[in-house]
Amino acid sequence: MAGASDAHVTIAGNIFSLLRAHLRGTGCRVYISDMKVRLEACNCFYYPDVFVTCDLRDQETSTYKRFPCLIVEVLSDSTEAFDRGDKFMHYQTLDSLQEYVLLNTRQQRVETFRRNSSGLWVFQTYTADQPALQLSSINWSGNLIDLYEDVTLETQSPPAQPTA
Repeated sequence: MAGASDAHVTIAGNIFSLLRAHLRGTGCRVYISDMKVRLEACNCFYYPDVFVTCDLRDQETSTYKRFPCLIVEVLSDSTEAFDRGDKFMHYQTLDSLQEYVLLNTRQQRVETFRRNSSGLWVFQTYTADQPALQLSSINWSGNLIDLYEDVTLETQSPPAQPTA
């Protein structure tokens, strides 16, 4: 979605640059928000904040990709429910997808969903108390300090007050 916050753009840029440096020369490609992912099962496209594909078939198309192994979404107030709900459900139709990662803009918190050998999605959280981060789909290890470098965390919007 165009018009993201400073925290959102900085976090997305940080993860992109970290993954790009890690994957250089491997044949895998890292894309940022202007490249779309085609989901055949729901006949739709999404623009993830960051994603990685290592599938050679994705070199056949220049305007979209179909076989990501890792998708990263940076959460915002306006998209968080969709990113956690229907969008994740749609992403799960991608046989190639091994990890789905949600990055928080209000606190240093990373949530990962990994597809295990049985096809089930396993949830793991990383916070400042456990800053070492692992993305097994691309064999990458990092830490929250680098992901949140130069980020001013957003304040959470106060809940709406009932009117009398």
